[in-house]
Amino acid sequence: MLELTMASVAEADAGATAGMLMADEDSTPGAVLRVGRDGAVCRLVPPEDWLFVSRVHLEFHCAEDLTWSVSWLRGSHSDPSSRVRLVTGGGAQELAYGGSAPLPVGGSGEVVIEDRTGPRTVNVGFHHEA
Repeated sequence: MLELTMASVAEADAGATAGMLMADEDSTPGAVLRVGRDGAVCRLVPPEDWLFVSRVHLEFHCAEDLTWSVSWLRGSHSDPSSRVRLVTGGGAQELAYGGSAPLPVGGSGEVVIEDRTGPRTVNVGFHHEA
């Protein structure tokens, strides 16, 4: 099972935990959890006017071997207005626009979507139960 929690944080709200959203999905091949502004296809939706987050921004996908990965889907713009970092095990790595990265089996961490134009982030915590 993959469990996600999401918090949308602006500079004025830093440290606040109100407005946390949660979603989970069993680890079955082909299972998908999406994060983005389009509530029709995304399980976790940040504020609609936060345009640095695409309509479908992140996709968490379960593979045949029951491992999970996260992908930053390419949007309609050639240059994104955000940056995405994967934070696990005390380290952080930039996720390339249109790129993917595996999530640690039985581990936890965070995917951070950061607005390039201001002090706003969408923090998506994850925990993968092995």
